[in-house]
Amino acid sequence: MSRRGWLLFASMCVIWGVPYLLIRVAVRDLSPASLVLSRTAIAALLLVPLAARRDELRPLLRHWRPLALFAGIEIAIPWFLLGTAEQRLSSSLTGLLIAAVPLVALVVATTTGERERVGGARLAGLLLGVAGVAAIVGVNVDGASAAPLAEVGLVAVCYAIGPLILQRYLAHLPALGVIAASLALTALLYVPIAAFSAPSEVPSAAAVGSVVGLAVVCTALAFVVFFALIGEIGPVRATVITYVNPAVAAILGVVVLGEHLTVGVMLGFGLVLAGSVLATRAPGSQPGALEPAPDTG
Repeated sequence: MSRRGWLLFASMCVIWGVPYLLIRVAVRDLSPASLVLSRTAIAALLLVPLAARRDELRPLLRHWRPLALFAGIEIAIPWFLLGTAEQRLSSSLTGLLIAAVPLVALVVATTTGERERVGGARLAGLLLGVAGVAAIVGVNVDGASAAPLAEVGLVAVCYAIGPLILQRYLAHLPALGVIAASLALTALLYVPIAAFSAPSEVPSAAAVGSVVGLAVVCTALAFVVFFALIGEIGPVRATVITYVNPAVAAILGVVVLGEHLTVGVMLGFGLVLAGSVLATRAPGSQPGALEPAPDTG
């Protein structure tokens, strides 16, 4: 990998590990709906003009139905659920649970006929990952109820289905245009929703800074950098960031917010990580060769 490739790779590992921390800070002052609206509106204002200048929006007009479905499954629903869940879960625990997304993606893809059947290695990876999730949830959930855990589970399902919609119906369209339009559609959807949960007081500087960071860095800049990374090292190797982001989220939660992680939780994360790598390895590939995993940024 070139020096530029390593720089882009390292940047994405950090950029998409940060959102869980920022969401946790933002939802202290903002409702999940207000957070989604703010994040998507600011990011759309940055990306839509760029996509329009590249003429990447016009080709989307005839595909508005799958585009709207993708926007809902990949952005509108999971980002709201993440905000709701992190009102009661720590950012580090949320990030570690999201590490199971590749496992969910494999199950969804296999049952919908998108991939080959699950062989022995993939089955072992799935079982290993399930054991890891069980360890994370069972050892230390900081007194959380089942509801926020279920919400994170639904986020994982959305992140698994979104890329399948993209691959099946939108893969031939300009990537930046798809993302920019999806963000804009989500922002429009949340205008009336967020109106019912607008903050009664001016949000704190920390909350405002978190929203700006989520929108500018973790969304607008992140997708531009991610597309550059794919162009530099290819889509397969680029997806390795999926396995690093949760660790970054956990470290930031502990260091910045003082969240607590037990040895059992970290061992569970290790099982999820190992299971994800094993389960998503391309059939007949060398160790380390992974199939594309869903975006978890």
